[in-house]
Amino acid sequence: MERLQAKPEEWWRVTSLDDGISLIDEPFIKPFYRCNCWHVRGEGADLLVDSGMGVVSLRTWVPLVTERPLLAVASHTHFDHIGCHHEFDCRAVHRAEAHVLANPSRAETLAEPYVCDAMFDVFPPGSFSAAGYEVCSAPATRLLEDGEEIEVGGRVFEVLHTPGHSPGGIALWEARTGVLFSGDIIYDGPLVEDAPHSSLDEYAVSLERLLSLPVRVVHGGHFPSFGGVRLRALITSWLKEHGRQASQNLFLT
Repeated sequence: MERLQAKPEEWWRVTSLDDGISLIDEPFIKPFYRCNCWHVRGEGADLLVDSGMGVVSLRTWVPLVTERPLLAVASHTHFDHIGCHHEFDCRAVHRAEAHVLANPSRAETLAEPYVCDAMFDVFPPGSFSAAGYEVCSAPATRLLEDGEEIEVGGRVFEVLHTPGHSPGGIALWEARTGVLFSGDIIYDGPLVEDAPHSSLDEYAVSLERLLSLPVRVVHGGHFPSFGGVRLRALITSWLKEHGRQASQNLFLT
């Protein structure tokens, strides 16, 4: 049976949002697997949070990411978030997952067992093979720590270390705008809590930390963006479901 294949120029989709932010995603990948890549416009320089699967070049087919100097940040190092990081000169990741970005094995990136033909509605161009899929090495040029700031084009994001989904997962918090890039620690869809390197205890601590922030909008690693009220509802529901109670001094208004 002949497989439907997309043209490379059709693979990526760009959607402009508020706050100088654009969503870049791969519409032929089913939603559960489809990574949200976030492009943030600064003054003279830009930020990219995550880079998709890497089955079609991001730099070649999305001019937005080549217009100005750009820092590519990995929210974490699962296959669907770092596939095109090797295409950028400046790459940042939390120290705890720097070894994966440099040497991305199928096991540590979760390509095994998640990458399969069933994740595509239409296949990438060329001779894609799920069994042969690998992420390219992209050694970090900057190692991130909890609490440090990323300043790009006049915009300032605080790095929040949010382990739980993965050891070196991070969120980026822009206090001036109330924008949170949450990676895969929280989004409005089925969360992955059972990976070999996941930790429910760390997950709970990370979610409680996000609950304390006066968030206006959340741009997650998957599924549509949502507001602060929905964020607090998702977190409190998760904590309750897992038999945990949020601290009384958290920001809940």
